Amino acid sequence: MSEDKLVSFLKTGSDWARMKTTIPGLFILKLPAYKNNPSRLAIELNPVDESGSPTKKRGLVIRSSQELNEFNKLFQYDKLSSLLKIIDKINPAPKKAKPGEEVLEI
Repeated sequence: MSEDKLVSFLKTGSDWARMKTTIPGLFILKLPAYKNNPSRLAIELNPVDESGSPTKKRGLVIRSSQELNEFNKLFQYDKLSSLLKIIDKINPAPKKAKPGEEVLEI
């Protein structure tokens, strides 16, 4: 992805717009201006489905290389994986809509 495309996206993209990249699950996100901070770009990590669409409404948003380094440190803890395995066992399985089952949109 070229720097020119990113500059253009920052200038012309709508707030909270998401731009796909060639890496599945990695998106460019345009953050809106907030208080004294101007609009800026961030990276969103969000798992994708078979069609390449994000599976979550909002993924992990990374605003800077410093923030990425901090997340990398957190992911290095062995106990994180152990804790998630315990949580997987404790949590009930998510309910999935049956094919053809009517779902009410609220």
